[in-house]
Amino acid sequence: MNNFKKIGMTALAASLVSTSVFAGELAVTGSASINWENYSGKEQSSTKSFTMGNQITFSGSGELDNGITVGLSFTIDEFDGAAASAAVVDTGSVFDAHKVTVSSDALGTFVFHGEGGDSAQSAVGDTAAGNIWDNFDLTGTTSILSESGFTNNSMHYTLPSMVDGVAVSASYSPNKGLDEADTAYAVVYTGVEGLTVSYGKGSSDGDAAGEGGTTANADTTSMKASYAYGPVTLAYSDHDHDSNTDISDQTAKAMKISYTVSDAISVSYATEEIDSKASASNVDAEYTKIVTSYTSGGMTVSANYQEAENIDFSTSALQDKEYYGLSLSFAF
Repeated sequence: MNNFKKIGMTALAASLVSTSVFAGELAVTGSASINWENYSGKEQSSTKSFTMGNQITFSGSGELDNGITVGLSFTIDEFDGAAASAAVVDTGSVFDAHKVTVSSDALGTFVFHGEGGDSAQSAVGDTAAGNIWDNFDLTGTTSILSESGFTNNSMHYTLPSMVDGVAVSASYSPNKGLDEADTAYAVVYTGVEGLTVSYGKGSSDGDAAGEGGTTANADTTSMKASYAYGPVTLAYSDHDHDSNTDISDQTAKAMKISYTVSDAISVSYATEEIDSKASASNVDAEYTKIVTSYTSGGMTVSANYQEAENIDFSTSALQDKEYYGLSLSFAF
């Protein structure tokens, strides 16, 4: 996205350091979209509807006298979270994410997420298909796919480059209440042209009664690989959530094939399959997605069809749904 406004920020520098005053810069970027959506199925959760996407990010940074770069970022995205409501927005709580970044070539990059952060595992943990399941998680109150993710007041550190094509990161979330601290790490390899391989592992550690007194300790592992050859890109992922409560164990496998027809036109086909031990019926949830898009400048027009079967891991026909969507999006 192109910056459309830059403002000198000595005030930002003064708020971040007390030993040196430096000139920084504030950049404002954004995106907007107009969407048409339709869900269908025997248990129809939503009718045809038009929605609007809007997001603005303010980010400022500057270099200190010692060569360290410090940055600050705030994202405004109204009604982004499921808990958002008109009352919440009226109080001014419309920040979707905010973070402070401290980095240098020698020390690597340290990020403190006040809100909206990922663990090192969940940062690479999206399925190869792009989390199709999330579009059918209509309530937004629970996640169909279990992760080691945490968002608020967490720390993420990326080591400085030691080997070409290898990036190593780690994350830490302090204990909350009776919980122990949550930790994660990830390794991403891009040393071969067209190839990306990632591995992430994280823990969600609770007390003896479980995290927050309700959820057992768990480890989550994500492995993913993609390879681009000419206009074709193939991707595959394997996701494993292992809990000390067996019924919370879960695995997810996904694949995606993308074809770039031209600089402007692309099509893709993707599938996901999630197996959860929480269901006595032992039926996998299955998802399919077909997308075609046209991009010109900062504008993208896309159409997609998605299908979900056995969303609640049962054979109930009520849990089979279809989704049709059209979107016109802009980046600026």
